[in-house]
Amino acid sequence: MSLTQSFKISCFALLSFCIFSTNQGLAKEIPLLEFDSIIFPEVATAGMVVSQEARATEVGVRILEQGGNAVDAAIAVGFALAVTLPRAGNIGGGGFMLIYDNEDKSVQALDYREKAPKAADRDMFLDWRLNVDNQKARYSILSSGVPGTVAGMVAAHKKYGKLPFDKLIQPAIQLAESLPMTFAMSQSLNSRKKYLSRDAGSRQIFTKEDGSNWAMGDTLRQPQLAKTLKLIAESYGEDFYRGITANKIVDYFAKQNGLITLDDLNSYQAVWRNPVSTQYGDFDVYSMPPPSSGGIHLIQLFNIVRNFPIDKAGANSAYTSHIKTEAMKYAYADRSKYLGDPDFVKVPVEILVSDDYARKLAQKIDVKKAAASSKIQPGMYFDNESPQTTHFSVMDKDGNIVSNTYTLNFTFGSGITIPEVGMLLNNEMDDFSAKPGTPNGYGLLGGQANAIAPEKRPLSSMTPVIVLNNEKPWLATGSPGGSRIITIVFNFLLNRMVHDMNIAEATIAPRIHHQWFPDKLFLEKGFPVDSANLLEQLGHNIQYRRPWGSTMSIEFNDGLFMGFADPRRPGALAKGVSLN
Repeated sequence: MSLTQSFKISCFALLSFCIFSTNQGLAKEIPLLEFDSIIFPEVATAGMVVSQEARATEVGVRILEQGGNAVDAAIAVGFALAVTLPRAGNIGGGGFMLIYDNEDKSVQALDYREKAPKAADRDMFLDWRLNVDNQKARYSILSSGVPGTVAGMVAAHKKYGKLPFDKLIQPAIQLAESLPMTFAMSQSLNSRKKYLSRDAGSRQIFTKEDGSNWAMGDTLRQPQLAKTLKLIAESYGEDFYRGITANKIVDYFAKQNGLITLDDLNSYQAVWRNPVSTQYGDFDVYSMPPPSSGGIHLIQLFNIVRNFPIDKAGANSAYTSHIKTEAMKYAYADRSKYLGDPDFVKVPVEILVSDDYARKLAQKIDVKKAAASSKIQPGMYFDNESPQTTHFSVMDKDGNIVSNTYTLNFTFGSGITIPEVGMLLNNEMDDFSAKPGTPNGYGLLGGQANAIAPEKRPLSSMTPVIVLNNEKPWLATGSPGGSRIITIVFNFLLNRMVHDMNIAEATIAPRIHHQWFPDKLFLEKGFPVDSANLLEQLGHNIQYRRPWGSTMSIEFNDGLFMGFADPRRPGALAKGVSLN
């Protein structure tokens, strides 16, 4: 090692002087907006909607303007995205919704994740050599779980909705009947034309008859989806699971030798669960419990890094990035073994989110050296997910909040569309561990806790978040990104809560990601080169990647709503409501 390298690492190590003094001194006034920033969020006085597609955002804003609350607007946005963002928005997938009810001051977690059909079995994707058949697991009719999105939207409306349910779906119906092509949508469809052309139903809807590319100004028509949405609206969702649409879905699966039956649809239910949370200074961070791995490990990451003075080191310093990376390795190792559907396996939630466990993990982190992933095992020191998901956030003038992440899994799901329903199918069955120890489509390892079983929900990395500041509604965020969702949200929240960036700055800052295996530290382009060099000297295997994720964030502060849509993907929009 050269003298220069030794000096750099010694300087780096000086920051460990208070390594196990906890970050409890975070109680501080949150500045509204500092005008020394280079980028700012949207600002409004009576509510905010942020989504990955501008027209869906506009739909949500109109619902708020018409007297709807945050849940009403979120439902309208969810159905609109099924039309305007077909690569991820859906009625054929599932997801998670966090709701802050300002009347009873509580955060509720709604699980409408897909379920394995009753005819599914643990080894259904293994070939005769007992290897995983990825074609079958990801791109066939067998890759689809029982959809939960419609049930989730209905459940949210029954508990919190204010406007009539059918009114909330009407904008999506109109968009399905005739949708002008935006640049972002044309690029999305054109880039996946070959994938969508594999299936006759998808080819008919999402590609042009003459084989040419879509262009701005073209019109996309989805008449069968419009009919399906009308039936959902008229029946309060019942048709999708028990009526005309249900029978069309079942007939299609039967003809294609799929597994989903009428009994699967009839018995599907969204589930209300208790969120997981942690306190970080003045902030109470809430997220989804299992079968989301996102909430558990987001809390675990916060609990580990609170043992280090990262607030003194800066957001993308080598020190802060090293501590975050080492914490990520432990979290993703635990994810591989212990996380699954809590209705089927006992998930050690209390241990994983405990301060005591986090302290023990923190004590194993060497500030001068990266730990090899092979040296980290799940549950060490116990005492006893395509990137084409989508997230949207909503706040209303009364202080209610919705943070929602839902998905088809891969871009355009399995690529299969049921022609008479106009619905793309998810390929969420790949989120199970088809074979323990074998990576899924995102390179994530899994164990028996996430093995396939009838009516079981696959593990997910989706991480919708609501944060209270001094017990008052403050922030909502979330992101797509597959296995990287957890770290995307973690990076964003640390930038905002610890490093005093506004939500726009916190969003655009370069991200880092490590998921235990492969043993690689991924850095976004734009990450500081000097920090990267120091990280390499500490033993990290650095790989630069193109930007990832797409956070959709809203903050309420001093009577103003501030929203920001991640610019990493085109077409997103944050728009506020300012009522007279």
